[in-house]
Amino acid sequence: MRLAKYLAHSGVASRRASEELIAAGRVTVGGRVVKDPARDVSGESGVEVDGEPVSEEPREVWALHKPLGVVSTAREPGKRPAVVDLVPSKRRLYPVGRLDADSTGLILLTNDGELANRLTHPRYGVRRTYRVRLRRAPSEEELRRLRHGVELDDGPTAPAGVRKVSPRVVEITLREGRNRQLRRMAEAVGNEVVELRRVRVGSLSLGRMPEGDTRRLRRSEVERLWKDARDE
Repeated sequence: MRLAKYLAHSGVASRRASEELIAAGRVTVGGRVVKDPARDVSGESGVEVDGEPVSEEPREVWALHKPLGVVSTAREPGKRPAVVDLVPSKRRLYPVGRLDADSTGLILLTNDGELANRLTHPRYGVRRTYRVRLRRAPSEEELRRLRHGVELDDGPTAPAGVRKVSPRVVEITLREGRNRQLRRMAEAVGNEVVELRRVRVGSLSLGRMPEGDTRRLRRSEVERLWKDARDE
């Protein structure tokens, strides 16, 4: 297996981040620094990152209903809890994408770097659906603008799926994931997000999972996520 893929499958990082680790000279094979991400390796090759042995581990994917105030990082330098602290696994898990600390909802954690990359890379455009409560009921013109795209400081947004659930609540489906995108989109049309919960990633739904709960995904669910990244 190629070195970058081996690191990703071992849960070290995504394929792209693994390539950066290799380029930085932080990866050794058999005691020697290797900077070729295509180098063939196996579990017997003696792969290390920053002097720590790396071996393939069983891959896991977990779903978490992220509560308010929890940060979507593998390690939190401050005092706030991180999503990895809420998952009862001994594996080195990493969050797939991000949810702001002031947002709740479905977030995935895995040690499968390749799957994480597929689910977050813009090339694959995996859909994410959010239930958003706005400060005031949106007008039809605001909904139309959200559907067709609005101008942000980092460029126009792509078309989005928008469904009105109640006077102030809408479900918005995106294929892109910019920083605080939905909050900025609401501001761009003269409104404000007061609550935001992610309810779906690809084919996986949050369902009735209580806030703070976790569960390990079944093999069939993981297979559907791989299919989402191929088909989207």
